[in-house]
Amino acid sequence: MRVTDIRHVAVPLTGAVANAVVSFERHTVSLVVIRTDQVRRGRPVYGAAFNSIGRFDQAGILSGRVVPRVLGADPDALLRTDGPGLDPAAVRRVALTDEKPGGHGDRAGAVAAVELAAWDLNAKLAGEPAYAAIARAHGRPVPRDPRVPAYAAGGYYGDAGTAAEQRAQLVAELERYRAAGYTSFKIKIGGAPLATDLARVEAAVAFAGDPERVAVDANGRFAPADAVRWAAALAPYGLRWLEEPGDPLDFATLGAAAEAFGGPVATGENLFSRQDVTNLLRYAGLRRDRDVLQMDAGLSYGLTEYAAMIAALEDAGLSRAQAVPHGGHLLNLHIVAGLGLGACESYPGVFAPFGGYGETPVTAGEIRVPDAPGFGLERKPELAAHLDRLTA
Repeated sequence: MRVTDIRHVAVPLTGAVANAVVSFERHTVSLVVIRTDQVRRGRPVYGAAFNSIGRFDQAGILSGRVVPRVLGADPDALLRTDGPGLDPAAVRRVALTDEKPGGHGDRAGAVAAVELAAWDLNAKLAGEPAYAAIARAHGRPVPRDPRVPAYAAGGYYGDAGTAAEQRAQLVAELERYRAAGYTSFKIKIGGAPLATDLARVEAAVAFAGDPERVAVDANGRFAPADAVRWAAALAPYGLRWLEEPGDPLDFATLGAAAEAFGGPVATGENLFSRQDVTNLLRYAGLRRDRDVLQMDAGLSYGLTEYAAMIAALEDAGLSRAQAVPHGGHLLNLHIVAGLGLGACESYPGVFAPFGGYGETPVTAGEIRVPDAPGFGLERKPELAAHLDRLTA
């Protein structure tokens, strides 16, 4: 087997939503395709993936560094020794040739998109969904009926003016998610005054009927003192979790906010390496019985690195059930099912064409993972058009 080409395109997100820190109106995502000389049912086999949601595309890093290294490598050095396809760890290693340790940033997403495309390719060569290939490669049983708990992430700040209008807009959004089958929700905080956001939280809790069905996300908005103040104000509500109250690398503030909040805190989506996660586990004072880790393989060098993060989590005494990846998309849905993680985020109303799970139904807050070969990106019509151009 030989890789014949690696192509990529920057795909814009649709819609204009904002959290307390950034607007996603101009965000883009790198969609990557690995083309090969393999043919199945008369069609060339390719692998496809992307660098997750919430960053920008990595076109420059892909074109200037990552893709030339992989295409220029000894073709045999990229292949699996235990079956047909590519060795994702070898692809990752080659993609990082001459890169210094540390400095994890956009290169982590660029490498991840290519490495995850290798997983998609391998699953397609085997004629199986990605979750099966992932489970088998990591020594886990292949789920017979893979269903993943999922929560609907939304509650972004819209155009409504008054506090009452904002609450009404929020409840209307949550009603759409419930009608779609979701039973748990996450909303944004920090983009409005504390009193306004507390009223939004109260409206969400009243709608959900149980505070443990509502999580809140500050997206790293607060300075240390404000993070603790907001955490203390939110403590009485008994929410499912408080996410990233301060800077993602300020572990001391996370620990202080966790103490003030009392309930679970969630973090990790902005940590891009195994060493980042090791430091988090060492210095942030995470509680083994409650806190949530949200690392995202699409932002952190791919599944090889992500699996090492899960191993570090378990070595520290936490359970893989506490891993709930950021990024509500098909790649992470398969990873959660294949690795036996706790749950998955979902974006049923935003971040198209990457967010959400296409036509896959949600039943009582669970999503049955599609059984199409690979990650099944071709089942999302808006992505299929881009894939057709990359594979033409």
